[in-house]
Amino acid sequence: MQIISYYGNISSAQKEDYAEYKNYRPERRLTGTSKTYRVGSIYSFQGFSSQKETPSKELSIDFSFITSFFKYLFVIAVSLALPVWIFFNTEPETENLAMLSLSPFNSEQMQFLDKAMENFAFNMEGLVDSDGNILDSEGNAIITTPSFREPVEFREYIVKNGDTISGITKSEGLSNVSTLIGINEISNVRSLKSGQKLKIPSMDGLLYSVKEGETLASLSVRYGVTVEDFLDVNDLESQELYTGQKLFVPGAKLDNTTLHSALGDLFMVPLARSYTLSSKFGPRVAPADVKTGRVSIHTGIDMAVPQGTPIRASMAGKIVYAGYSPIYGNYVIIKHGNGYQTLYAHMYKILVSINQSVNQGAQIGLVGSTGYSTGPHLHFGVYKNGKLIDPLSVLNKN
Repeated sequence: MQIISYYGNISSAQKEDYAEYKNYRPERRLTGTSKTYRVGSIYSFQGFSSQKETPSKELSIDFSFITSFFKYLFVIAVSLALPVWIFFNTEPETENLAMLSLSPFNSEQMQFLDKAMENFAFNMEGLVDSDGNILDSEGNAIITTPSFREPVEFREYIVKNGDTISGITKSEGLSNVSTLIGINEISNVRSLKSGQKLKIPSMDGLLYSVKEGETLASLSVRYGVTVEDFLDVNDLESQELYTGQKLFVPGAKLDNTTLHSALGDLFMVPLARSYTLSSKFGPRVAPADVKTGRVSIHTGIDMAVPQGTPIRASMAGKIVYAGYSPIYGNYVIIKHGNGYQTLYAHMYKILVSINQSVNQGAQIGLVGSTGYSTGPHLHFGVYKNGKLIDPLSVLNKN
């Protein structure tokens, strides 16, 4: 019998003894002298003394393997049960994400991460979606259907302490914050002050200043409003228009960039240098799945830049998690206003800590390739009211 490796000289008798007892599991030991011989990478036994009498052989089973097995089993059970317990027994404001133990191939824990992100949107009532529509307590858009046959009327509203643009919009029976932002030319909703006067229309829509050569027919095509509705809502007796005339366009909304700029949630690119968009948001075949062709949902965008490139906060907010997971590597989650959260993953180094407040553009880390990554890049994700959205839809391209 060939012994793979050993320490010391082993006699033929000892080789035979080892061969005789090699089928015992999990470990074989022959008692005798205190000199220990190591066989292979698993087994060990002790040699006999040189006494003439036949040495007694005693089999001793080492229970360390069984003990270790149950220890590992306990650790696995705790790691699976703890995140579930935290999710159902912890208030959303706690940093329960810090307790996650993610595996690159565990979709259930990935879903748990998404669910935990959703719970940062504590109370959706009064919040708005990406189009400016007011949301109810269940996160559904509140849509009103006013009659465009009645002329629009305006009244004055005096802002009170604690008022928000979404709260005023809802209390006044309107369904889209674009109306108050546009009509009152509000550049930043956070600048509302107690005592400020606002003009409140009786229906959703925007004011438009007629340009030279424009007609009701051309405006009807542009905004999808019938000529009759234009006449009725604006109480016009004819279709004749003049340059600079103010018209109310029923149902009109601000464009996406203007709206999000006013809401203060237009995100800056989290990198201060040019980058390669190596993977977009949505369905894709991940680099690790090229051979199998498996399609998965990419939860953000990948921005490829050299390792060590500074990462900056896309918008002002509070650090709610800064740590490590096997999937995201070193990553940071920032909670912003208006139901937004951003995720920055695969960092080489984290430069912020939990509960720290950061300004827009503040450096929060360095680009790396930690976690489930094929090369240096920033994985950037955006959540709106707990739901994933395409980061490119809110990034300020300027």
